[in-house]
Amino acid sequence: MANVVWHKHFRILLDLTRDDLDHPEFPGLWDLIYATDRFYGRRGVPVSERDLQCGGVCRDMGVEAPMHLRMRGGRREAVHERREDEERHTAPMSDEHKAYQERILRAAHEGGFGGDSEVRTRVGRTWIQTDTLVEGADGRRIGWEVQLSTIDERGLRGVRARAGKAAKNGITPAWHTDRLAYAQRNDTHWTRSDRLPAHLIARNGDLRIVSGFRALDFWHCDTSALYPCPHGIRRCGKAHATAKPRDVFFDDMVRQTAAGTIVPIQFRAGKTVHRYWVTSADRDRLDDLDSDDIRLPPERETTPATGASRNRPTCQPATAPPTEQGPPTPDVPLTARPLLTALPLQPAAPAAETVPSDRETVPPALEQRETPTPQAADTTTGLPTDLITLQQAADAAHHKLQQLDDHHERDLQRRAWRQAAEAVQDAVTHYARTKRLNRYEVEARLRQLVRHSAR
Repeated sequence: MANVVWHKHFRILLDLTRDDLDHPEFPGLWDLIYATDRFYGRRGVPVSERDLQCGGVCRDMGVEAPMHLRMRGGRREAVHERREDEERHTAPMSDEHKAYQERILRAAHEGGFGGDSEVRTRVGRTWIQTDTLVEGADGRRIGWEVQLSTIDERGLRGVRARAGKAAKNGITPAWHTDRLAYAQRNDTHWTRSDRLPAHLIARNGDLRIVSGFRALDFWHCDTSALYPCPHGIRRCGKAHATAKPRDVFFDDMVRQTAAGTIVPIQFRAGKTVHRYWVTSADRDRLDDLDSDDIRLPPERETTPATGASRNRPTCQPATAPPTEQGPPTPDVPLTARPLLTALPLQPAAPAAETVPSDRETVPPALEQRETPTPQAADTTTGLPTDLITLQQAADAAHHKLQQLDDHHERDLQRRAWRQAAEAVQDAVTHYARTKRLNRYEVEARLRQLVRHSAR
């Protein structure tokens, strides 16, 4: 039995412990729903084809559990159709699940962050049930969901919807498991550790995350590259990023996600979009690379994702299966291996991205967003001087971005750079269409002219 029922047709949650079912705006709601359910019963309509489902534990776990209503001793009751759905409410939480909850809270408190377990957040007329909610820096909220080997994999449904609802309401979903089948799913950002007993999870040893965290390797697609071109051609000459598996300590993962130094990303590899956790420095470099895939973004000075630890490692009773998308990673702390392959510092070329809302950071020459009509032309290249001026302004904005260290100032200048880059892109497109030229060749010739003459 359950006290919270989900009405599929009305799309509302009904709280049977309250006289008005928590909907005072609908007088007589119980009489209507109960009479309808009894009518279905007299007509022989199966419970699975009625409008009522469990809105408590089953719904929180993504399981559709049909229910019917009854009155017992003057008390309202909602009864599950299947025994296994009823047992889901009475089955105690596993010791391993409790150990993970305790460890997440302990790691968060050691890092100076607050948190609580089994947090139920009201969202409109529904709730978000979170295993462990960590209150991080700058209002950041990390919702840890621990999914272990307690239910059959086929019963794990609705993960994407639950994660999307949490993200929509300001909670960053972080799902952790000890099962390879769950970690290979792509419906949210999963992390995985080896399957361990509760007493090993709860102790202070260094518990490792062996799947879900990535270090991004940035490289040029030329004849000396170690990776094949992701576009399927021999060598395209552009810059790419490859996600490489890395281990990270579980406690550091909890603290750094709360601090914002480890963040979730969606990484495209071919036609597939993967969901990984990376350092914030890698995320920023990936954003710069996506804005211009011709040159590599400059490498940023960054601290390792985890520091050295004096704790003894958590025991691994069984050989861990290889992590997805790559060979097994040797059991070496993250600090012993570099997060990023060293790359030469090179200025990144601008490209169209997003239009900034802060107009104060936009150079005055770019206040007019309409595409200019080229008039005068350069005598040596034949390119309009307006295009050259816009490209020079965009390069100057990017050069200024490289000189800044303050995070807020970099965000403002990045917006100004992308504003300038978009103006260049619009002008190049308009000129190429007008003259019936190859747009890529015009853009390459323009960048070569401006950047060669600036040296």
